Amino acid sequence: MDDDELVSAVAGGDDGALRELFSRHAPWMAARLRAVLPAPDVEDVLQETFVAVWRGAAGYRLGGAGGWLWGIARRQAALWLRRRGHPELLIPALVAAGEGQPVDPTEAALWRAELADAVEALGPEGSPQRETWRLMYVEDRPVAEVAELMGVPEGTVKSRAYQIRRLMRAALRRHDPMPEGGGR
Repeated sequence: MDDDELVSAVAGGDDGALRELFSRHAPWMAARLRAVLPAPDVEDVLQETFVAVWRGAAGYRLGGAGGWLWGIARRQAALWLRRRGHPELLIPALVAAGEGQPVDPTEAALWRAELADAVEALGPEGSPQRETWRLMYVEDRPVAEVAELMGVPEGTVKSRAYQIRRLMRAALRRHDPMPEGGGR
């Protein structure tokens, strides 16, 4: 069976299909998670990931099981770090882990500085856009939860998220030596 068929089987309650998905994907996921989490926590996050796979398999859309699984693992890692009081570690670590290659410390430091500049473009700490960014993209909370926590409608959160992405893209482009579509 290919991965799509396995996820469909998991959605139908086939625990053997879940075990097969785990054996195929847990090794590479664990390697990426080790770049993000302390080694003893990786196994726990993997277990939480595959529990979430079991629960969410019915919502899977065919094509791209590996990306879907990694998305779940990233969310589980975010929750794990948030529960332990370290959400600020998540973004740089997951980006590095998502690349699947060792990260050059100099490049990582430059990336963190560029990200810090982009975050500054959102306004002062505690501002509505900065708080929306922290809740949605650092703590990985859903729109409905962010809206409830901030006391605003979901549409407002979505609008702020759009503005945040636009502002951050612009800020990060300032650091890009060759902007998209330029130089040719």
